[in-house]
Amino acid sequence: MVGDPEARAEQALTAKPRSRIGLFLPFGLLLALVVLWSAGWFFIRDRAGREMDSWIAREAAAGRAWTCADRSLGGYPFRIELRCASLKLARSDGGFTLGPVTALVQIYQPRHGLLMAQGPFHVDQGDLSADVTWKALEGSFHGASGGFVRASLVVDEPKGSVRGAGPEPIDFATKHLELHARPTPGRFETDGAVDVSLRAAQVLLPVIDAFVGSAAPADLALDATVNRATMLRTGPVPQELEAWRQADGSLDLTMLSFAKGDRRLQARGTLDIDEAHRPAGQLDLRAAGLESIVGQIMGQRMGAEKGALIGNLVGQFLGGIRRQDREPDAPAEGERRAGDAALKPLPPLRLADGRLMLGPFPIPNLRLPVLY
Repeated sequence: MVGDPEARAEQALTAKPRSRIGLFLPFGLLLALVVLWSAGWFFIRDRAGREMDSWIAREAAAGRAWTCADRSLGGYPFRIELRCASLKLARSDGGFTLGPVTALVQIYQPRHGLLMAQGPFHVDQGDLSADVTWKALEGSFHGASGGFVRASLVVDEPKGSVRGAGPEPIDFATKHLELHARPTPGRFETDGAVDVSLRAAQVLLPVIDAFVGSAAPADLALDATVNRATMLRTGPVPQELEAWRQADGSLDLTMLSFAKGDRRLQARGTLDIDEAHRPAGQLDLRAAGLESIVGQIMGQRMGAEKGALIGNLVGQFLGGIRRQDREPDAPAEGERRAGDAALKPLPPLRLADGRLMLGPFPIPNLRLPVLY
């Protein structure tokens, strides 16, 4: 009988034991996945180390010595992380040193790199040298098979000093700085053009305070296109600039904006380098609150009488534009608040043959420097 206890006992004794493989199979698969992932991570890390060594060797053969102190590669399990206690570049025309640096890429996003660096930063370039510190510095790079998609740098509270550009060090500081670059759509492949955007908030540059007549912090914005940017590498600056110049490199300023208190200036135009290695080009200017500075510049360069005359001529020129542009019922410029003054055209600023000209007036005794 089915319900007979003796029959059930005999059936249990003759039945095959149930397999426990299904119970341990998920754990076995997970262990295998961990082992394979770990092996793959160590393989990628070793390959990254070899690629880095090869790149450093190629750079050294080209005269650029890179040193990553106490280099380590980590980041297991999901990223490759490079750490340097300090980073140094030495080459024939100068070099730089940088504090602790961390660069990383995610295993699943190998073309997206992140950078974090601490100061201090020291750079030497010919007779110039500079030291910079900051509160935080972060960068990112989105690569592509044919170049890059976007590169960015964000710095909080950088401040520093430049020596060698004048008799006294030039000190500077800013609250926040951002720099972004991307290939120019439709022109990167043919012209090697790169769009650049720079923003600096609350810039302190004491050396220009007396000249501008304001100690207020300044805001700076720059949108530009660097043509033939792909010609610029990590070689000595004179060599790189000459290669860029010979390739018809130029800088197209879409907008340069400078605001300091009630003084404002905007510029558009194109700059390049002439055969004598000096800056060249032309900038179209618009300004508010800077008219008196024109006479001040000319007064310093041409003597008080001639400078005042030219300042008056420029003032009359701008005044004529204001009268033409102003609506019949609009208040005069003097009746507006200083910070609300509209931007008005200035004579174009031309850089040619080592001279600087404001409209038809050359600025005497001022020669543009040779860049290299």
